[in-house]
Amino acid sequence: MGPELLGFATAGICAYAADLGLFIWLRGPVGLDPLTAKALSFVAGCTVAYAGNALGTYRRAAAEVPRLRQYGIFFAVNIAGALVQLLCIAVSHYGLGLTSQRADTISGAGIGMALATVLRFWGTRTLVFRTAGREATWTG
Repeated sequence: MGPELLGFATAGICAYAADLGLFIWLRGPVGLDPLTAKALSFVAGCTVAYAGNALGTYRRAAAEVPRLRQYGIFFAVNIAGALVQLLCIAVSHYGLGLTSQRADTISGAGIGMALATVLRFWGTRTLVFRTAGREATWTG
């Protein structure tokens, strides 16, 4: 499972960089509103993560479903992860009354990101790239 985690993390870091970079560019030079910019950068980040996992981490996993359907499931898993992060912020900010920027960052980018990453890893290996056994791991 070590190489699988490493491959998943590498794809995730690349996806995060693509998401952040595109968001900054769309908000800055392009001048889009923040929600549109984030929606577009989120889709781009999901696409980079899917490609990294499909072509890297799980490249030996035989596709049990067509790639487009597989991407749709992957996208849904990532939406669920984003909702986990939002839920953590909502609970902390509105439920517990921790309203500082630091508390929002810790709950969303810290606790929420950790929980969302566990969900994404589970969903990616269980729902998207299912294999009989777990022999389809990234080997470098």
